[in-house]
Amino acid sequence: MPTATDIREQVVELAREFAREKIEPFAAEWDRTHHFPRDVIDEIGKLGFLGMCTPEEYDGMGLDAVTYLMALEEISAADAAFAVSIGIHNAIPTTMLVKHGTAAQKERWLKPMARGELLAGFALSEAEAGSDAAALRAQATRDGKDWVLNGTKAWATNAGTADLMMIMVRTDQPNARRGAKGISTFIVPTDTKGYKAAKPEDKMGLRSSNTAAIELTDVRLPAGQMLGEEGMGFIYAMEGLDAGRLGIGAQAVGIARRAIEHCLRFCAERQQFGKPIQDFQAVQFKLADMATRTEAARALSHRAAARKDAGEDITLYASMAKLFASETAMWVTTQAIQLFGGYGYMRDFPVEKLFRDAKVTEIYEGTSEIQRVVIARALNRPR
Repeated sequence: MPTATDIREQVVELAREFAREKIEPFAAEWDRTHHFPRDVIDEIGKLGFLGMCTPEEYDGMGLDAVTYLMALEEISAADAAFAVSIGIHNAIPTTMLVKHGTAAQKERWLKPMARGELLAGFALSEAEAGSDAAALRAQATRDGKDWVLNGTKAWATNAGTADLMMIMVRTDQPNARRGAKGISTFIVPTDTKGYKAAKPEDKMGLRSSNTAAIELTDVRLPAGQMLGEEGMGFIYAMEGLDAGRLGIGAQAVGIARRAIEHCLRFCAERQQFGKPIQDFQAVQFKLADMATRTEAARALSHRAAARKDAGEDITLYASMAKLFASETAMWVTTQAIQLFGGYGYMRDFPVEKLFRDAKVTEIYEGTSEIQRVVIARALNRPR
């Protein structure tokens, strides 16, 4: 019988090999052309990587959270845009279905998701409801046994490429708003009449990952496509975001790690004043700080994941990991540009893309400012 360590090593090695052969050689071209590689997503899905966080009883890998982060780091190091598409799928929709889905919903949606037959996404934010997500306005109203959804969502990953989306809308009445308590979650297949993904956003980074607004126009859903209890959708979303923030931590670590790897090779080859620039103490100190911060970010992310595996609350630690790892990725890639000098500013060299990809890790799934709010509130809570 393979041990947990054996399984971890096998999964991480498979992720590494797939990333090196199927993702990294094409990532720059996907970035330039905004190409979403659904065929490669499907291929990695058949290997089980769209079911990393799904229990085996629902056809998933049933990985522990630490192994999941290690595998996601390998994919992120090859292409952060590719990683976010499968990271969102594994973390938020999967978490929500595992914890709150009915047996029928798990059979119809979760199992095909885990087998790589369906790609899922998540839509919470709106143009006027970003950090203040509870202020969202998209509305669902009862019509007999059905719900009818109307409104617009913003910045939804996989909005135009997913097969189904988890969408948060209001189910309270406009004249009796209940804030976060009036929000519910619906499972929305993207081929449902009235669902429309807008033109993909032209982003600074993660350019091959599909991000778009969603227009909901009289989207009619049977009551069985509400997830869990009415009015609990915001709580479900926050649970999913805890898991998602762990994934963003791994993504950020992967970006930073790859930037360091490029810098080590470049600094060994680049000569100035008659010797490789790696021989200059100023360069050595910069590389040392880059590596140290990246290792610390990885350790903090894995510590949060270990708490999740132990069944402990991770809200505080997920926010710490996401905050520190994302700011580390931005700092490390900034230093990488500096080490590459003029070359670093050119799109022909890889650190330019890593720099662009790093920035959004400080923004999505809760900005760095929001992470600090979450952390401070947790620290001030009576113990």
